[in-house]
Amino acid sequence: MSKIFDQPFHKIDPFTFYEILRLRIDVFVVEQNCPYPELDGFDVDSETRHIWIADKESPISYLRVLRTSEEVNKIGRVATSLNNRHKGMAESLIEHVINTTSGDLILDAQAYLENWYEEMGFESNGEPFEEGCGHDVNSGILHVPMVYKREID
Repeated sequence: MSKIFDQPFHKIDPFTFYEILRLRIDVFVVEQNCPYPELDGFDVDSETRHIWIADKESPISYLRVLRTSEEVNKIGRVATSLNNRHKGMAESLIEHVINTTSGDLILDAQAYLENWYEEMGFESNGEPFEEGCGHDVNSGILHVPMVYKREID
């Protein structure tokens, strides 16, 4: 398995972070034709974790984890480069988060990935909604809120 990197913003070298942003923009803005404010201020928060797998020096699969409270962390920006999909990298990143993060995990899954997340132990916990793409209030990508609940002893 490829090495998983797990770092806060201040420990990531600028070239690597540039490549992380390129990956996110290539997937979410260009490929999905969804212009939105990619630079939302959360990347630089001291508690945000950036987690990725790299090919040579460039990240090819990525996600970030935001702390929303002491008991809850939110997974977001799950992206894998087009040429590296269906190789289990995103699943490895999600499993890494499950194994290294305490408390419940939440995420807003693109609807077509709901079953994929369910296979890893997430459950739907709300009504589907459209995440806007910025150019039209009524256009967006259908998402499903999901949660990974920890067993309470």
